[in-house]
Amino acid sequence: MLPVMFGFLAMGFIDMIGLVTNNVRADFNMSDGMVNTISLSCYLWFLLLSIPVGMALTKWGRKKMVVLSLALHVAALLLPYFYYSFASVLIAFSLIGIGNTVLQVAMNPLVTDVVDPGRVTSTITFGQATKAFGSIVAPVIALWTATVLGKWQLLFLIYAGLSLLGLIWLWLTPIEEQPREQKKVGFKDTLVLLGDKDILAFFWGIVVLVAADVAVNMTLPRLVTDEFGLTTEKANLCNSIYFTARTIAAFAGGALLLKVSDKKFFAAGCSLALLGLVLLAVFGNIGLVPTLIAVCIFGIGYANLFGIVFSFAMRKAPGKANEVSALLIVGLIGGAILPPVLGWIRDISGSQIAAIIAIAVVWLYMIWLTGRVKKVQDPC
Repeated sequence: MLPVMFGFLAMGFIDMIGLVTNNVRADFNMSDGMVNTISLSCYLWFLLLSIPVGMALTKWGRKKMVVLSLALHVAALLLPYFYYSFASVLIAFSLIGIGNTVLQVAMNPLVTDVVDPGRVTSTITFGQATKAFGSIVAPVIALWTATVLGKWQLLFLIYAGLSLLGLIWLWLTPIEEQPREQKKVGFKDTLVLLGDKDILAFFWGIVVLVAADVAVNMTLPRLVTDEFGLTTEKANLCNSIYFTARTIAAFAGGALLLKVSDKKFFAAGCSLALLGLVLLAVFGNIGLVPTLIAVCIFGIGYANLFGIVFSFAMRKAPGKANEVSALLIVGLIGGAILPPVLGWIRDISGSQIAAIIAIAVVWLYMIWLTGRVKKVQDPC
């Protein structure tokens, strides 16, 4: 199980996109609209490759696909370290997007091959916590490499080394993949699910969730830099606070969901996240501490929503779990759509607060979705 956990750790490397874009913007004096195209180059691949990767799992096997994804991470992370430019970062995150798409699709099925059926859910939960750890420590490593070693780009080299370690460890670990008697996930089989109004609503829910998460991740360090004069390195640490709040809330939410209706929990989480965004817009130019409290409130509300939406969609089509999963992973394209739009809003308005307000407006979809989930049948 340990080498499989390295895959989850590498999955979290994609969350350093907020830190990297903030540094690239400062290093090359770029506009928000231009630098936010990094997210487009990264998250576009979830739209293009999720379903083909799901089909490839049957042919090539889960372990080989995860090893391939880690190899892509190594290549991607080495490129901007040895040749640092906006173009190299753009290419690097494109490769990270491809590798992460493979990881998102292949990792959970691989878990079923290394643990007993009764431990799958807990193992995946632990894997998500491992993923979050990769998100939390990136700003800390970047601050250390910048202040102590004088080069924040060493973060790329450290993460490349971790990816290589995980690749070698997983490759040398014998894993017997269990055969699955099921048809391959095809484009037609997947896309036809959008004809179900509820599944379509949940798909857009995933799009909004990922879009808002990536947008906050990228906007927060710029907000505290512009409004409170923090250095780039210290501003990036604010993302660690955000991801820490999310991680703690995810563990607490997992326990609460054993006692509380997931529909009520979902409604409360969506409302709390909206409150966090509203407070972030209000306090974003007033004080640093209130700003960080506001983003933590958003993170706490957000923490468990992705998994809950996934479970709601699965209940609507329990006999087509593979198709539903592949379709919802396509929804990660949300990370490519909203950040560039927010960059243009910031360039036009001259304020990061305008970008936060735009995120809150988009989030209103999640408030609408709370009414839709009331119609979802409870599990037996």
